[in-house]
Amino acid sequence: MSPQDVSVSDTYTGDLSESPVPQRRTLDSATIVKLSVGPMDNNVYVITSRQTGDQLVIDAANDADRVLEVVRELPGTPRLIFTTHRHFDHWQALEAVVSGLGVPTAAGRLDADELPVTPDRLIDDVDTVAVGDLTFEAIHLVGHTPGSIALALTDGDTVHLFTGDCLFPGGIGKTWEPGDFETLLQDVSTKVFDRFGDSTVVYPGHGKDTTLGAERPALPEWRERGW
Repeated sequence: MSPQDVSVSDTYTGDLSESPVPQRRTLDSATIVKLSVGPMDNNVYVITSRQTGDQLVIDAANDADRVLEVVRELPGTPRLIFTTHRHFDHWQALEAVVSGLGVPTAAGRLDADELPVTPDRLIDDVDTVAVGDLTFEAIHLVGHTPGSIALALTDGDTVHLFTGDCLFPGGIGKTWEPGDFETLLQDVSTKVFDRFGDSTVVYPGHGKDTTLGAERPALPEWRERGW
């Protein structure tokens, strides 16, 4: 892999569709590096404390060599790999990345049995995940899978929310069984939209970022259309 392949752009748009170069957003307390991997354009996030250098990797989804190369090129020390949910496209690189980095893993309790690596920590609703001086709040969202967990990081007045496949620009995640759509929409409504302000940034498992303010007006439409 060439140095160009592991360069990181500090022009952050959250849209990786035009270029494979990872993007870095700099906050007061942390940096967020976003890269897209695999044929389904899964997002991988590396969040690094600006004070301690400790890192959280979210979803070792695919392209293990590329994920490892990016993490190793970034300043900081990986401490934990978190898997948002049990679907295959979000953990295909997990075994290799765990082996390469030698760090523990965490995932939602109800999805853990489906993962190729037994999590070192099982996460439940309202648990906190500490990485250096950063604290992420766990939000259990049911419907896309039984054990999907979103992580919320508060930086100053802004919340940064890593939602896996539970919330995207334009709607909630896909559901399959009767009642799952209603359950997921209810959880997203009460645990996310009712709690956090419009400035909250949403980092989904695929595709572009969004904000709760951009999506909030469409909630009635989502409920009406049923997907």
